[in-house]
Amino acid sequence: MPDTVLAEADQIVNVDLTTEDLRKRLEEGKIYPQERIETALSNFFIPSNLEQLRELTLRELASQIDLRRREPMEEESAPTPDQIMVCLSSQGPNSEALLRYASRLAGKLNRNWYAVYVQTPSEEPTAIDAQTQRVLSGTLTLAKQLGAMVFTYKGEDIADTLLRFAREYRVGHMVIGASSPLPWWQKLLGKKSVGEQLIRNARGITVVILDTSTSQLSLRKEAAEAGERPGVAEPPAAASMQQPALSNYLSADRILIWQEPAFKEEVIRNLVDALCRDCSELDRDTIYQAVWQREQESSTFFNEGVAFPHARIEGLDAPTVALGLTGQGVVDVATEKPILCVFLIISPAQKPDEQIQVLALASRAAKSRHLLQSLNAAADAREVLDIIRDWEQTQKPYGN
Repeated sequence: MPDTVLAEADQIVNVDLTTEDLRKRLEEGKIYPQERIETALSNFFIPSNLEQLRELTLRELASQIDLRRREPMEEESAPTPDQIMVCLSSQGPNSEALLRYASRLAGKLNRNWYAVYVQTPSEEPTAIDAQTQRVLSGTLTLAKQLGAMVFTYKGEDIADTLLRFAREYRVGHMVIGASSPLPWWQKLLGKKSVGEQLIRNARGITVVILDTSTSQLSLRKEAAEAGERPGVAEPPAAASMQQPALSNYLSADRILIWQEPAFKEEVIRNLVDALCRDCSELDRDTIYQAVWQREQESSTFFNEGVAFPHARIEGLDAPTVALGLTGQGVVDVATEKPILCVFLIISPAQKPDEQIQVLALASRAAKSRHLLQSLNAAADAREVLDIIRDWEQTQKPYGN
């Protein structure tokens, strides 16, 4: 069952059995057919596995109950955002465990979270084999399914790129896998691993380094305990405070619909034009250059059929959003699913928290398959805006 199902559930009911009772039901043929019982009992359904899974289930349920209990008391608070970031590698072992740890830590702290992959020159698509490309693609897809906003950056200095991202997006917890030991001669030359560089330079950021070579089940158990680690304080939940709706940042004049296949540059340029027509104080060229430069550093056109091009602009008073619906996709972007929905977001440079807030709202909307289907079936911009407002009426406040 995907973690997102638990995160979005209105109510969770735990049907608990002791390890002995579950094995007895299996022996009686109530779970598997007779020919599979012996294999199941001697492999996965051993007592130690079942006890760890039972403990993980009870911890998850307790965390959900605690979160719901705290929400009414925290509605008045407005703490500083403190996001979670997981650093991905094309060849890191057990990336699934790394992602699930970050997902559960974000759930425990009630924070947004990001998955960031830095593509070095040696990891260009033409330089790595097909198997590595498939593994990387699967890792990034899993990150999206678990609720992360995924970014791919290009850079030669991995640690510096990760730290620049962390500072811009107000990251408070950085999760990485343990690096392979460096050869002795590299240590003599003063070379540091990525983890060591992050620890040295991540001022004010908690860096969690996981040994992803250990068993996946053990890491999942550790993930459930993430909020209890010494040195990782649990601040009040930021997402519980009252947040504006995505439709507050939109207008019908800033919603564009393409009936024919579109190109990436065309989509961004037209959405920027729509923003500037609706807000005369905005400078078209400044915004376009800022957004396009951001896209060159890290494309936000994701495999899940959505895109979030964004930039922070000096002198802007408040965030604003333009929405593009490309019924037949963006033809010059290579993704597994065609890009059908593009949220262009600009926000004040001096207010980074507001960019994070609007990105979270847009990301939440993009996760609703029913909403996206309805938007792409709309006849005009006014209907699109009405669909978004109707959908927002059915949602809980973000983070609840």
